[in-house]
Amino acid sequence: MVTRKQYTKEFKLDGVSLVLDQGHTISEVSRSLEINGNMLRRWIREYQADDNEQAFR
Repeated sequence: MVTRKQYTKEFKLDGVSLVLDQGHTISEVSRSLEINGNMLRRWIREYQADDNEQAFR
């Protein structure tokens, strides 16, 4: 059985920051972090929906 990979809060925030704060594209960041672009988009939505400090508890 394949287990799902879990990412730390810091890893998610780093990816979101690269897109929102540093202006990199989602495809650039997802390639460099070796994650799916849809996952990064979901992290960005969650970050923007929550109080930014409390995202990814």
